[in-house]
Amino acid sequence: MEYQNIFTQIQVRGPLEAGVELPRGNDERTGKPFFNWLAGWFGNAQIGPIYLGFLGTASLITGTVWFVMVGFNMLASVGWDPLQFIRQLFWLALEPPPAKYGLSLFVPLNEGGWYLIASAFLLVSVLLWWARVYTRARQLGLGTHVAWAFAAAIWLFLVLGLFRPILMGSWAEAVPYGIFPHLDWTAALSIRYGNLYYNPFHALSIVFLYGSVLLFAMHGATILAVTRYGGERELEQITDRGTASERAALFWRWTMGFNATMESVHRWAWWFAVLTPITGGIGILLTGTVVDNWYLWGIKHGIVAPLPDLWPGVVDPAMGGSGQ
Repeated sequence: MEYQNIFTQIQVRGPLEAGVELPRGNDERTGKPFFNWLAGWFGNAQIGPIYLGFLGTASLITGTVWFVMVGFNMLASVGWDPLQFIRQLFWLALEPPPAKYGLSLFVPLNEGGWYLIASAFLLVSVLLWWARVYTRARQLGLGTHVAWAFAAAIWLFLVLGLFRPILMGSWAEAVPYGIFPHLDWTAALSIRYGNLYYNPFHALSIVFLYGSVLLFAMHGATILAVTRYGGERELEQITDRGTASERAALFWRWTMGFNATMESVHRWAWWFAVLTPITGGIGILLTGTVVDNWYLWGIKHGIVAPLPDLWPGVVDPAMGGSGQ
């Protein structure tokens, strides 16, 4: 039968692993580790233990406060009716303050005050979690690549909810909390500023987004295709290239004339993924602050062709006379 490896077919289980020794002054890991067969389909079958520490605990607490605030405001908006809450959940939202309040921090609770308080807790939670990711990497002797990739996503988050509203002079420019409402906000922003498709940084963001998906698919498929030769042990293939990496490289050289290495493909994927929110954040930050209409901006800079005059000389029957 043709060798395929789409799902994990054999789960090899050894003794439960507690992890490396923690440095002095660190809290203990929490939870008793156990194996989960379903988790073993997608990754390591061992669940736990987890290390939270002060930063992780504080991040979870502040994040939970944000989640509860948003949830209870949505519940209040449907008269505290749990059935309507479930029924309308996709349309419910916690909206930012209206434009009349500008950047004031003293806003009535029911007119955006809850939004500002919840946003403060969310901001603290996200930044604490970033600090946790960074410190965990340093404590384990890893590079800080994950932390800086997370920081790229935080950049876009800060642009949408903090930097751009401040530059625009109103919290009303921030993104509402809600499933469909935040999508409506995105569509309205594009329409209001002449279509984000003509924003070059938005275009770059889409390029890196689609590129990340393509790279992920290419790399994942390649490694699965050479697992019969031990290709999933990528660290070994990086330091001591074997038949798996040779065959993978040969396949891509034959297919497109160029191949990445077992190490550089991860660098490609990291940069494409990181540049997606970085360029997207730049594009959003320029929208409304520097450029009022991306369509007109595109025409001015030769990106957009002006619409052709398809119906010249049309006569308005109500006006009479000849067309102009």
